[in-house]
Amino acid sequence: MSETKKLTPTPHNKAVSGEIAQTVLMPGDPLRAKFIAETFLTGPVCYNTVRGMLGYTGTYKGRRLSVQGSGMGCPSIGIYSYELFHFYGVDNIIRIGSAGGLADKVQLRDIVIGMGSCTDSNYARQYQLPGTFAPIASYPLLAAAVRAAEEKKASYHVGNLFCSDCFYDESGTLAKWKDMGVLAVEMESAALYCNAAQSGKNALCIATISDLPFKGVSTSAEERQNSFTQMMEIALEAALSVTAE
Repeated sequence: MSETKKLTPTPHNKAVSGEIAQTVLMPGDPLRAKFIAETFLTGPVCYNTVRGMLGYTGTYKGRRLSVQGSGMGCPSIGIYSYELFHFYGVDNIIRIGSAGGLADKVQLRDIVIGMGSCTDSNYARQYQLPGTFAPIASYPLLAAAVRAAEEKKASYHVGNLFCSDCFYDESGTLAKWKDMGVLAVEMESAALYCNAAQSGKNALCIATISDLPFKGVSTSAEERQNSFTQMMEIALEAALSVTAE
């Protein structure tokens, strides 16, 4: 019996081996996963409901794809992406989420494709490296997402994200990250990129700008859940580029 079969289902995912596709789109919000499955996938089947972290597998343009929630923050996406990479044979994870725009050129509802992930998280400390690890996206997914964004004439930016451990941050340091050219702040990319690197798999974070912290404007929770469709379409097209027939 293979290691994958021995370790599935996991404490967090009731899927068995074979129920999850090679490529997974991973929003933080499980209801966004449900929306994507019901809106874009043909014949979606729910494979997970544990802890309300919904997961579905279906097809998109004839290719088998899955979509699953990750929850919020590095610890949560760290668990779910680790299990997908190590126990379920997943090769590619594309995070699709929301982010706060930091750079002046980034506007509400713009799309940011995360080339790298600066972070204040200690997630990479577990590897006991003799220096600082730089979490970066997988280039094939990054290039495919840029092509899709160009084709859709999206308002998009490519560059560094800041992956923060704190949603309510009392340190007041966002301006310093902005000064270093960081485009946007979110909470999951660094752990995802670390897990992909450690497992020899592929990962990318695509985020829609849901708020502008320095300007005090934001989108609604309902809009974040249901209407960031251009980001979803870009992620789906990027997924096709690395997914076999």
